[in-house]
Amino acid sequence: MTTTAATDAEGSGAHPRFAEALRELGLAHLVPQVRRFPDATRTATEAAAAVGCELSQICKSLVFAADSVPVLVLMDGASRVDLELVREELGADKVTRAKVDVVRETTGYAIGGVPPFGHRTRTRVLADRSLLRHDVVWAAAGTPYTVFPLAPRDLVAHADATLVDVRERTA
Repeated sequence: MTTTAATDAEGSGAHPRFAEALRELGLAHLVPQVRRFPDATRTATEAAAAVGCELSQICKSLVFAADSVPVLVLMDGASRVDLELVREELGADKVTRAKVDVVRETTGYAIGGVPPFGHRTRTRVLADRSLLRHDVVWAAAGTPYTVFPLAPRDLVAHADATLVDVRERTA
């Protein structure tokens, strides 16, 4: 599989809103590091295969509804979110996966391309500690075909995320 590294937002394949968010956050140096793939990187498995990294090095950006209020959860690609742990963390009565239209309305991006920051609206963000096991993780760059690398601690900081343990435990 081939990738395209670019020197500007238009060439990088990063969603223009996301490229602008990178600049606003002082991360313009990441715009040329965005990789665009000919095949979709919509799932963590697809992204890991395209990048050539471990599944756990993919950062999934998942939108949930906590008592009908959108919340973004950043999770490593090899793990699943435990909705009960999210509910407890937020003190919510009910947590469910957000509907497709809510994801787009909240973030400005389609499912499969939601980046960890640079969203249309300000949303509470939780980041699972499992992301910190790696030096670099890969996250969506605003489209289902693009990803970018970032140190997990920087990702958490720029997403203004709260570090939590919301990973589903396997027996």
